[in-house]
Amino acid sequence: MRKMHVIALIATAVGLVGCDHATKHAAQSELRHDEPVSLVAGVLDLRYAENRDFAFSALREVPDGIKRALAVGFAGLALPLLAVFWYVRRAAPWPEQLAIALFLAGDAGNLLDRVFRGYVIDFIHIRYWPIFNVADMCLVAGALLFLWTGARPRATSSEA
Repeated sequence: MRKMHVIALIATAVGLVGCDHATKHAAQSELRHDEPVSLVAGVLDLRYAENRDFAFSALREVPDGIKRALAVGFAGLALPLLAVFWYVRRAAPWPEQLAIALFLAGDAGNLLDRVFRGYVIDFIHIRYWPIFNVADMCLVAGALLFLWTGARPRATSSEA
């Protein structure tokens, strides 16, 4: 049973990377040279953007060549560290393991963009928020799930 659990989490992470890249491909094909597509007027639209920076334009003052090396290096380092963390926490409850799988998927999705394109494709825009993509949603969902698992009361040995 444990092996199936691990396979399911790996399949989830790989599937989410595939979903991320399929949606980025669709955005590039359909939105690149067009006006934004409104889904909910004034709230949510789809608009193509090439993000050559880092989260929330954190590296905006850094020269482009250094910026790309830092972004690829950070994401490239995070991927094996997350895999090791996942292995170390393999006995953790499934929500925590799912959070790590979401982190892995989000990191891998954007890392592949940076390595092969030199930028990340973003296309989901919610008013008053930076444009993002499926990989970014995985990272945020993973962070929220990880915080939730840490905030939940743990069963004591007398309760178990």
